[in-house]
Amino acid sequence: MPCIDASGQVSESGKKILAAMANPVTLEEVAQQTGLPLYQVRSAAREILQAKLVEEKNGVYTVTAAGRSLLEAQS
Repeated sequence: MPCIDASGQVSESGKKILAAMANPVTLEEVAQQTGLPLYQVRSAAREILQAKLVEEKNGVYTVTAAGRSLLEAQS
């Protein structure tokens, strides 16, 4: 299940994942915080990295300014 659809809308699980990445976290921490399975968090992370909504450095993910704007716009 994609977390971003063709129109650029983020799914509810995608929003949860982005919100969990507001502070620097690992994917394992995101899975724990959201209650989502790790495989789903990994898949979503690939999508939102590609969309430049988060940044990754050494396995730690953080929401970008674009990701924050998107979350605010869809709140």
